[in-house]
Amino acid sequence: MLVFFKKYYLLLLCSFLWACQTEPDEIKVGVLHSLSGTMAISEKAVANATLMAIDEINAKGGLLGKKIKPIVVDGKSDWGVFAAEADRLINQEKVSVIFGCWTSASRKTVKPVFEKNNHLLFYPIQYEGLEQSPNIVYTGAAPNQQIQPATRWAFDNIGKKFFIVGSDYVFPRTASAIIKDMVKELGGEVVGDEFVLLGSTDVKPLVEKIMAAKPDVIFNNINGDSNLAFFKELRAAGITPDKIPTFSFSVAEDELRSMDIEQMKGDYTAWNYFQSIDTPENKTFVENYKKKYGIDVVTDDPIEAGYISVYLWSQAVKEAGTDNVNEVRKHLSNQSFNAPEGLVYIDGATQHTWKTVRIGRFRGYGDVEVVWSSEKPVQPIPYPLSRKQPVWDKFLQDLYNGWDGNWAKLRE
Repeated sequence: MLVFFKKYYLLLLCSFLWACQTEPDEIKVGVLHSLSGTMAISEKAVANATLMAIDEINAKGGLLGKKIKPIVVDGKSDWGVFAAEADRLINQEKVSVIFGCWTSASRKTVKPVFEKNNHLLFYPIQYEGLEQSPNIVYTGAAPNQQIQPATRWAFDNIGKKFFIVGSDYVFPRTASAIIKDMVKELGGEVVGDEFVLLGSTDVKPLVEKIMAAKPDVIFNNINGDSNLAFFKELRAAGITPDKIPTFSFSVAEDELRSMDIEQMKGDYTAWNYFQSIDTPENKTFVENYKKKYGIDVVTDDPIEAGYISVYLWSQAVKEAGTDNVNEVRKHLSNQSFNAPEGLVYIDGATQHTWKTVRIGRFRGYGDVEVVWSSEKPVQPIPYPLSRKQPVWDKFLQDLYNGWDGNWAKLRE
């Protein structure tokens, strides 16, 4: 019996020593996007692109000699779910980083989770600005890399009367304020400013107001599958691109697959990346994406931003020599990547990304004609200069308070 116990404890000791000397053979990362609900129309593809980048890195030997293991979670188009799942991924799954979120309501809700846990989120979507956090890397456009140049271009090339529409949450409300400030500065006129609940299809009253106001251009900040109902109602009312063009900030090539492209030809959008960009890096990216997910799929700006987020993070991990969040954050500043859209790099002061601005006109599925480009990466400015930062901060706080402690209006 004594011999048995000696052997048993010797085995336990050996197992303990082996565990102490052996590093885990994988690095876990979170992929947190809406795979169901109103935002799934946009977010599923971003999750796919994130997974493709992980697969590519793993196929080349992984990171620090380990495989990257993605933990994919459905945010269900519900920012409360996003916050709960972000906490679970950090504290239970012990992921090294999270790639995810689309709506600013979801990002605003998870932001305190990342800051409390001193963790790291890569956020791949153009957004309203008015924010920077040491725990978030913003790989989508800041306002001066999308909304503001589009406003100036539309004023110079389309007309001076603007009608603004949007989903009723923090991004469209803030985007509207930024647009109105700029239109006023340019000497134009905002003839309408209307919002619908996120996910709502009750858009007929909104279109009736557009018809009555007779704008030169519609600026569209509606998100998710509400866009399907909005454009269907516009066309039913006889509002077509040749009569009153629409400039969309959350409709890209992937969303167009759910629409009638013949009715969308001639409308405008502003992003940093289009599938039609003619570079060797983009041709390879598009080819690989279609090979992985099907010949009929398309790429777009959020898809590409989700993809490059993984590479920017992996480069910082390599430089740090560890996936430890605190060490990785020290190496994020000025990481650069020759992306499908062109050179991008992280701005050390804001953790936003320098990006080239492009304005495009829809021509077909996956086919956007670039009508204007900044030609080179533009420095991100999270806080538009039309108002001082304390004024913008109060603007956001008033929205939050007005929505009873939420970042979106929940009901009429």
